[in-house]
Amino acid sequence: MKFRWSIAPAQPALAQVLARGCTLSPLLAQCLINRGYSDPAAIGIFLEPRLKSLRDPFLLPNMAAAVERLLVARERQEAIVIFGDYDVDGVSSTALLLEVFQKLGWKVNHYLPHRFEEGYGLSRDGVANCLERFQIDLLLAVDCGSTAVATIGYLRERQIDVIVLDHHQVSDPPPAAVALVNPQLAPPGQPYFRELCSAGLAFKLAHALVKRGRELKLPGTADFDLRPLLDLVALGTIADVVPLRDENRILVSAGLQRLDQTTRPGLIALKEVARVGSPVKPHDVGFLLGPRLNAAGRLENAAEALELLLASDLDAARPLAASLDSRNRERQQIERKLSADVIGRLKAQFDSAQHHVIVEAGLYWHIGVVGIVASRVLREFYRPTIIIGGEGTEWRGSGRSIEGFDLAAALRQCDDLLLRHGGHAMAAGISIHPDRVDSLRERLNALAQRTLTPEQLQPPLLLDAEVEATDLTAEHIVELGRLAPMGQSNPTVKLVLRNATLNRAPRRMGQQGRHVKMQIRAGHTDWEAVWWDGGDQRWPVGIFDLAFTPELNEYNGQTRVQLKVLDWRPS
Repeated sequence: MKFRWSIAPAQPALAQVLARGCTLSPLLAQCLINRGYSDPAAIGIFLEPRLKSLRDPFLLPNMAAAVERLLVARERQEAIVIFGDYDVDGVSSTALLLEVFQKLGWKVNHYLPHRFEEGYGLSRDGVANCLERFQIDLLLAVDCGSTAVATIGYLRERQIDVIVLDHHQVSDPPPAAVALVNPQLAPPGQPYFRELCSAGLAFKLAHALVKRGRELKLPGTADFDLRPLLDLVALGTIADVVPLRDENRILVSAGLQRLDQTTRPGLIALKEVARVGSPVKPHDVGFLLGPRLNAAGRLENAAEALELLLASDLDAARPLAASLDSRNRERQQIERKLSADVIGRLKAQFDSAQHHVIVEAGLYWHIGVVGIVASRVLREFYRPTIIIGGEGTEWRGSGRSIEGFDLAAALRQCDDLLLRHGGHAMAAGISIHPDRVDSLRERLNALAQRTLTPEQLQPPLLLDAEVEATDLTAEHIVELGRLAPMGQSNPTVKLVLRNATLNRAPRRMGQQGRHVKMQIRAGHTDWEAVWWDGGDQRWPVGIFDLAFTPELNEYNGQTRVQLKVLDWRPS
């Protein structure tokens, strides 16, 4: 796949000013500018994320109304049910709020929907089953509910109040909840909470309850410590792939430290089976812990993942962690087979000039893995992708998108074709009758053809700066580490080295020669470079420009700069 290189505009004058004022290298200053930081005060907060920089939770839309209703429920000892979601964000949010409510005197139960039997979000079927199981005076929908107009209307008819705590896009008109705590409802002048996921919102709700409880001198609130909850916040935030900046950066920075030293038996056991070492990094959460927690909800019901997070001791936690690990392996096998089938089918018929959106569906395709398969297909073809599976008259799908195509907005223009839908710009879930799949594909392609340019259909490689040999010192690489934790909207630093040559012939390494090791020369300096999964790519020749990520490689007591190859092109 050919990348579209996009090098951030160099701003040497501003970078020099920031470098002097903030005691940074010009390279780090340029990387900060690329991430939207050019104010010294904001840079200070970014590079030194601290919990004291978190904003007042009552600035969130409708937070005050939610807290007051919850305090009334506590006083009256009303029956509350937390209705969560089956992904990591929903499960970690539910676990966090259960812990807070139980410790501070609320009467609370919980319900997680069944992916196959009840579908996505605050569905009518899920709520009906929940009502059969529990007496409910107040339902708290977490990580769902922002478009559940009919379901919340159904609950209101039964004299059941609903609070929605969610970060997904809100329907128009919005559901008639007692309080809809959703940062998407914030006015234009308050953009700073918009990127929180539900785990972050759950923490903000807990903060607001403790803050108001202390004002009212409620028992247990004076010495309630919110910080041990941050391991759950880090789990949900990283797994939900929301931007790691502003409050998310603060919560994840502190949360990773908590996760590294967690005393939560379920997370200790999960780290053991996933072989996560110390320190815990975002990659560990995104690719080792998160998928195992997700596995239960993808294959059946997320109850086992929630039970693990709430486990009181290691004897209870370890069998649950082992079960999730086994489920994850099963999920991987199903996913690999379905991905191979879908990608093989598409390669035989894909037309890059005509196919702007990919919509594929199959009878009995496992709906628990369609989201992961959509991500794989998107990486292969770089098109907005929806993968749909199921049986009977209601099939379910999951979609992933690319920059420039708001998937949730596009699905709203297909409302007449869908049974249900919800999500945000880059990811969404749908329910559809199988007879309407072709119509959905046609309409989404028509919308995409009007909005996406040919350049937007070529995967971008966003590069921070062109560098010289003098920039690639161990000291500078260590300094770039101050940008961590890295993730969505704060990516790993990617650089360009001009006019490079190969100092010696590349050699293959790893299983079946999948990877390549090279010696790169630029000017009078040599570096070792590694191209992971570059074995089947065209290797550099002649004089070329190299796109790479700089890393430090420690071997035999020596630390050297190593270049992780991303792409190359002739100079």
